[in-house]
Amino acid sequence: MNQTITKRKKSRAKILMKALPIIIGAFITAYGLEAVLIPNNVSDGGITGLSIVGSQLFELPLGLLIAVLNIPFVYLGYKQIGRSFAIYSVIGIASLAYATTVMHHVPTIVEGDTLLVTVIGGIIIGVGMGLALRNGGALDGIDMLAVLLSRKLPFGTSDMILFLNVFVFIVVSFVFGLKGAFLSGIAYYIASKVIHLVEEGFSGSKTYKIISKEPELLVQTIYDRLGRNATYSLVKGAYTNDEYREITCIINRLEDSKMKEIIYEIDKNAFIAVYDVAEVRGGSFTKRDIH
Repeated sequence: MNQTITKRKKSRAKILMKALPIIIGAFITAYGLEAVLIPNNVSDGGITGLSIVGSQLFELPLGLLIAVLNIPFVYLGYKQIGRSFAIYSVIGIASLAYATTVMHHVPTIVEGDTLLVTVIGGIIIGVGMGLALRNGGALDGIDMLAVLLSRKLPFGTSDMILFLNVFVFIVVSFVFGLKGAFLSGIAYYIASKVIHLVEEGFSGSKTYKIISKEPELLVQTIYDRLGRNATYSLVKGAYTNDEYREITCIINRLEDSKMKEIIYEIDKNAFIAVYDVAEVRGGSFTKRDIH
């Protein structure tokens, strides 16, 4: 019995620790909307953007529309992604709805300067939404709809997100005008880039795949100068049937130029393929202190 109670307490504590950043992200997003974008007749994309339009047209509370319009998309999230994602998304969307109500009369921090409005508004919203997504929740349901449609139609998820948001900004133009719609699009674009940064982290990582005539020297030099381990994979040329040792090494973005310098110095004709990596954990791809 005591073990069961202890497990429940740990489970609740884990949920709380994961939900807290999502709630904070919702409040940050609400502040960006109420203190920057909405007072300057600039909207957001997605369901939030449609909620802002509905709030302006029908004089309904923004928080109420955000909560109601996202209900079917939370269900989609439950069906397509899973129960925990849906639960954390409910927490995030409910927090955003409540936060917009609480912050409805906060002072506007930027006025008049359209470029500053879109940049600051986009950054604030991007940080808030990125924080929620990084911790397993969502503050807007349009991405869930895009995932579903991409499975039914011959288009990728990113294409569907773009298409759906073009529709949103057309609707926005009827309320905020063409200028407001264009500014909303710019703010949304900035927010999407910031969301990407927050989700991945500012350092980020890259995977290098290298085929060289000097694999041993290259691996040793990378280890000596960057403190990075690497692995070998045996590969075979499809036309020549020659066998090579392909080097795999993961580095952070700050080491990118140094890595290219090392490769060029040792083997100018080396074959290189570089991939962005969303996350790196554990394993043998650790960094040795080179100082």
